[in-house]
Amino acid sequence: MDREAPEGFEQLGDNLGFIDLLAPVYRRPGPPPTVGMFVLPKHTNLIDICHGGVLMTLGDIAAAWAVNTERGEPLPAPTLNLGFDFISAAREGEWLEAEADQVTVKRRVGFASGFMRSGDRLVCRFSGSFYLPDPGAFKANEERLAGMFASNVSSAGD
Repeated sequence: MDREAPEGFEQLGDNLGFIDLLAPVYRRPGPPPTVGMFVLPKHTNLIDICHGGVLMTLGDIAAAWAVNTERGEPLPAPTLNLGFDFISAAREGEWLEAEADQVTVKRRVGFASGFMRSGDRLVCRFSGSFYLPDPGAFKANEERLAGMFASNVSSAGD
């Protein structure tokens, strides 16, 4: 499946840990920031729909990125809690977009809720809370983090 992401989306690079298992994953700066992906065969379960864990991972990425955007600091925001309401199935070949529509940032915790769509169809709603550590808390992973939050993207056509 060789498809192009919608206009404005850039493909994330690699060496991003667990996110690499979903690859290719795309992002579009906001507001609101949005993440997207095509449902590939590796994302489906035994009943040929996108696995809930894939949807949860994409929603987690979207919510954490929205918190970081609101916070104004591109730092890791480990997930404290994540909730999902699955509404409809996503099928192989479909393009999914996840974005947060409500974001609140406090001193140590960020909150985000949002939705995931395939075209005009609502696939799920999500909400999460994220720990906001001090800058420098992840110094040991600085190089990998720079890849996630800086220029580790390529144009969708690459």
